[in-house]
Amino acid sequence: MADAAEADTAPGVVRVTVAQVAVTDDHAANRQTVLDAFKVAERVRANLLVLPEYASAYDPHGVGPEHAEPLDGPFVTLLRSRARKHGIAAIAGVTLPGSDGVRSVNALVVVDRAGELAGVYRKVHLYDAFGYQESELLEPGPADADPVTLHLGGLTFGVLTCYDLRFPESARRVVDAGADVLVYPAAWVAGPLKADHWRTLLQARAIENTAVVIGVGMTGAGLTGRTLLVGPDGVVGLEMGEEPAYRTVDLDPAPLAAVRKTNPSLANRRYAVVPTGEGPGGQIARLAR
Repeated sequence: MADAAEADTAPGVVRVTVAQVAVTDDHAANRQTVLDAFKVAERVRANLLVLPEYASAYDPHGVGPEHAEPLDGPFVTLLRSRARKHGIAAIAGVTLPGSDGVRSVNALVVVDRAGELAGVYRKVHLYDAFGYQESELLEPGPADADPVTLHLGGLTFGVLTCYDLRFPESARRVVDAGADVLVYPAAWVAGPLKADHWRTLLQARAIENTAVVIGVGMTGAGLTGRTLLVGPDGVVGLEMGEEPAYRTVDLDPAPLAAVRKTNPSLANRRYAVVPTGEGPGGQIARLAR
């Protein structure tokens, strides 16, 4: 992992721009933020742009169906058009309409460098913790859905969302699907020990999966920010503060392969994660030998 210069990358290396930005309930303003982020990513010749969870709209009191828009709505349409124009893949949070007309869906969209929709991940673990009740406004994604991945250069990226970070089984499923890099867009709520949890859990997911882990935080009142990038050996390669900022890093598959050769824990394990596919209260993934 290295801070990127404004030059072309070596073969296999993937240049990633992370956008630690503030998001509001003003949809038009948030789309302008996306445009600004793509300009930054284009200037540094990035291959991938990562925006936070809820990048289409955010309300600290909860994001409900009033902020939902379909996959062919203005936010995803803009994301796809900019990706196509600049040749930059993108990962961003968007709120989609739910199935019951009452709740919405917290999703991540993955767009490839041609502007095609490569995948949609619907957040499985809703934030019903620390005094919040996300499930009142959102419906969970299916626990047994196929992991969403994107191959760029010599690396495969897999996506999960915010509170999913606290569930190691989710990360292992994505790694089992071939991910070398785990990406966690988040709106990590601030509070006692919350920044410590964020940092520790990102490092843990990196070490136990011998994977690069990128946590991209939203900034603003009541949020942690603190975007973090951790190598497969657990070493922090990038750590941001609480203010809005962009940073760009180059990810080289060679050091990742070296770590996995030295520490072949993925090859040595004797269990696999198998999701139950059940609804709330039964989403705990069981372990099968």
